[in-house]
Amino acid sequence: MQYDASSDTRSLYIHWPFCPYRCHFCPFVAVAGQDHLMADYNKALIQEITNFASECGRKLPLKTIYIGGGTPSSWPDKLLLDTFDTLRDIFDFEQISEITLEVNPGSVTAQQLAVWKKAGITRLSTGVQSLNDKVLAGLSRYQKAQEVREFLGLAQEIFENISVDLIIGLPGVSDQEWRETIAEVVTWPIKHISMYFLSIHENTPLYTRLTRNELTLPAEDPIVDLYYWTVEMFEKHGLMQYEISSFARPGFQSQHNQVYWDRKPYKGFGVGACSFDGTVRYQNMKNIERYIQSCAQGADINVSSERLTTREIHLEKVMLGLRRMQGLDINDVMIDMSQVEKGRFLIKVEEFVAQSLLTRAGSRVYLAKNKFSVENEVAVKLLE
Repeated sequence: MQYDASSDTRSLYIHWPFCPYRCHFCPFVAVAGQDHLMADYNKALIQEITNFASECGRKLPLKTIYIGGGTPSSWPDKLLLDTFDTLRDIFDFEQISEITLEVNPGSVTAQQLAVWKKAGITRLSTGVQSLNDKVLAGLSRYQKAQEVREFLGLAQEIFENISVDLIIGLPGVSDQEWRETIAEVVTWPIKHISMYFLSIHENTPLYTRLTRNELTLPAEDPIVDLYYWTVEMFEKHGLMQYEISSFARPGFQSQHNQVYWDRKPYKGFGVGACSFDGTVRYQNMKNIERYIQSCAQGADINVSSERLTTREIHLEKVMLGLRRMQGLDINDVMIDMSQVEKGRFLIKVEEFVAQSLLTRAGSRVYLAKNKFSVENEVAVKLLE
């Protein structure tokens, strides 16, 4: 099954898998110690992008591009500029409003920042996670808190739109240390924060260490309390919550992420990249050498495709809607339900409103602000 090139695709995701090291908690398609493949990978990436543009038969007008990884800030300047030259040749950039590059702060130079600006990048998403050097090193993330501060000092001179990622619930970070970290972070020259609960993924070194009892995770309830305290701190400093994990100053919400949350089409390029054409989800092969070889041979690089069932679509809409402060439009969820399903769904909504899990205003439903920790459970039960 092939991506529907006739869909109204306005957003691209580009995957750069190379890393200087592999963090123990990372579940993404990433490789360390393979920098000798960068030039060949970049050539394959350009080939994949060019092939898609040819299939479209028109110059797609883009709105957002997101470059993730891996560590995209390790992308050599010349290769990055070559890729952007291709993108500008085959896509329409007139309406583009956001181009994000993920950054590891440890080795970024002023020269790199200038190259990114020249390429057209408008937003930097910076992996901070914690300011505890010892904790990060224990998770095989070898960056220093001082490097983060130095990076922000350089970046703010060139980029207005800077986001940072934080992980709450890392083993070894006390509540008091987290509070001190947040007290510093809210003073930084940033426009956006993504704050994630630590997730444990199988087939990662962190998962293995936990199964061997080499690490102990913090208790869940205190971490949830700390999350709500952090939300209040962000909002006191003008970083308003617009999604469970996302906080921004006015006008600086992530436009690309909202494409995902609105379930709009996006095309992903690169090893392991995912795509969605509005109907079917796709994923590219995850082996970097096979990906390079397949692109060179003109072979199919897509290894999976999934057409969602009606129930899966309903569940996605509910989950994504309840994660956002703008809430869920229940008419959108019920648009293709039977009368029996609609009745059952509305009864569940009213039950949860009565239990103070949800609030309702007309056709919009919102998760109560102190119930974000049970969002998945509420979403599933709404459709039982």
